[in-house]
Amino acid sequence: MDFKIFVMAFGAIFFAELADKTQLIGLCLSGKTGRPLLVWAGSVGAYIIVTGLTVLIGAHLGKCLKVEIIKYFGGALFVLLGALMLFGKI
Repeated sequence: MDFKIFVMAFGAIFFAELADKTQLIGLCLSGKTGRPLLVWAGSVGAYIIVTGLTVLIGAHLGKCLKVEIIKYFGGALFVLLGALMLFGKI
């Protein structure tokens, strides 16, 4: 196992996900329901599925497209969604 890739992925995801809306949803659901273990289990299950799909799609796209194209498309999509959220369209 290439531990460097594992540490890079862990660090990038860990710091990118800190205090985002997903954590706020977990915090609110846990407080509202009083069932933190069930909220945790649901969150972990959702992350496993979403991350698995993301990795599979990324592996496929990496074979078909240059990494730069994927990066630019991802960045543009991120900016577009942010602008739509900013102006109340989403």
